[in-house]
Amino acid sequence: MIQHLIAEGVVVPVQEVSYDELFEAHFWGLVRLAALLGADDPEDVAQDAFVRLHRRRRLLRDPDSALAYLRSTVCNASRSRLRHLRMARRRHAQMAGAAPTASGTPESAAVDREDVRELLRAVDGLPRRQREVLVLRYWLDLSERETADALGIAPGTVKAHASRAVAALGEQLKEKV
Repeated sequence: MIQHLIAEGVVVPVQEVSYDELFEAHFWGLVRLAALLGADDPEDVAQDAFVRLHRRRRLLRDPDSALAYLRSTVCNASRSRLRHLRMARRRHAQMAGAAPTASGTPESAAVDREDVRELLRAVDGLPRRQREVLVLRYWLDLSERETADALGIAPGTVKAHASRAVAALGEQLKEKV
């Protein structure tokens, strides 16, 4: 039997209240995740993740896995959007007869410290999986298990990607010093 809450004269299933609470607690964190992964429209990516969760909420075997599902969805959607943008920029450059150029996001333009810009450029230059692991592990401070769940990989693979990424960043940043 589903319990109900009465809010402002409207009967709301408890399930929906917890969904609302999940949204309130994690929306902006998921927006930051999408932005750090390079999405050009991070709020849309996070909103889409919640829409997908809402559509599939009855299919979740474990209601406690909703946050992992959201993170995974944001990672996948960010990856898809970056692929789409890359292809669109190539097509545009081909039609214009020029070489494709990388353009920064409004978030990166707002960063005013050169060392942070260099770090973000170096992270952006990492292979996709290493970048995703770094963002989830160190920017969002997820455990290895949570990172593995979000990306659909083994915890050992998270360790390997994180180690390689940190080593690559160290080399890239050392060269600039």
